[in-house]
Amino acid sequence: MAIATVTFEDVRAAAARIAGGIERTPCRRSSALSDHLGAEIFCKLDYRQATGSFKERGARNTLLQLDASQRARGVIAASAGNHALALAHHGRDLGIPVTVCMPRFAPLIKQVRCKELGARVVVYGDNIAEARVRADQLVGMEGLAYINGYNDPAIIAGAGTMALEVFEQVERLDAVIVPIGGGGLLAGVGLVARAVSPATKVIGVEAFRAASFRAALDAGHPVRVSMEPTLADGLAVPEVGDLAFSIARDHVDEVIEVGEEAISLAILRLLEWEKGVVEGAGAASLAAFIAGRVPQLKGKRVALMLCGGNIDPTTLARVIEHGLAVDGRIVQFTAIIKDRPGGLAELATTLANAGASVKQVSHERAFGGPDISKVQVLCQVEVRGPEHAEQVFAALRDCGITVLERSRMGLSRFGED
Repeated sequence: MAIATVTFEDVRAAAARIAGGIERTPCRRSSALSDHLGAEIFCKLDYRQATGSFKERGARNTLLQLDASQRARGVIAASAGNHALALAHHGRDLGIPVTVCMPRFAPLIKQVRCKELGARVVVYGDNIAEARVRADQLVGMEGLAYINGYNDPAIIAGAGTMALEVFEQVERLDAVIVPIGGGGLLAGVGLVARAVSPATKVIGVEAFRAASFRAALDAGHPVRVSMEPTLADGLAVPEVGDLAFSIARDHVDEVIEVGEEAISLAILRLLEWEKGVVEGAGAASLAAFIAGRVPQLKGKRVALMLCGGNIDPTTLARVIEHGLAVDGRIVQFTAIIKDRPGGLAELATTLANAGASVKQVSHERAFGGPDISKVQVLCQVEVRGPEHAEQVFAALRDCGITVLERSRMGLSRFGED
């Protein structure tokens, strides 16, 4: 059987179909990102959709095309997050029963939210593949329609409406950077770019730890890859969709990979400079700049597809700390001070006078060495950056405080782990 396809006209039809049912999100110029990255940066803020991701576009487009009998029976999908939320939200709005099969590792907050939106949540299996097995069983048992989150023609056409808006909102774009998971968004964006702005480069970005699109390009067809945990969990698809790949490979100009440090720092940059909470998958487009993977875009007009904002609060807290460390704004070191009254005060005063903020201090006496008149202190301090850190260490040396070792993180050349 011939593989289905998607056309630019399908995207335009999807845009008309979902109008009024989803947010037409801004695509605005970021002064801070433009100044720091040396390019004209425009951010498409699709993390501002009602459920926090672009997935709503495809979900609504698909649900609206069901016939009356299928609407009555309902739909089902295997998803750990954004696709499930999008179906639940628009299923409730359109009066269509929605079942989502979520693996056991799916964040509890997303399970709870899907239930609040009226979806039936079936928790099954240790991964998406096992959850999909249960979903397929329910398709046969209950006559539900299975909706793939990235490899369905209506889903891809819906995703493409995001790009349709971008090209209406920003003129003369030199490039658009698109996160890659299953490939549906890249396929939709590529279709639109080639139709309305052929000169605009389409650059796909995926995590090193989940580089299934790169593997598909190398093999000439989708292949299953082994993955490691990544901050960009929304991109963690072990095998890109065959339909999405068949479209995207003909419309993408370049595919790059980024590491966890770059993704972490991208989340922090968007939080600080854009006041936006963006998940790792959504921040991957900015991570391409941070990792130094797109030097050819200096001075160019570039749109970043910030496609999702559903990051767990506890994960966000850890990412902020990690991002500050990668940025050289948190440093950790072991110092030797005199084990007498005033020794710790001298250390604290020296750090304060040097402009460092102490975040954590712990003493080590039992294993601190043979000189019992001194004690080792493990310090974690906040500084303005690497240059300021060196000034702090110089101030400690000037006061006679020995620094044994430093633990600082940094971004590697290409952001690899």
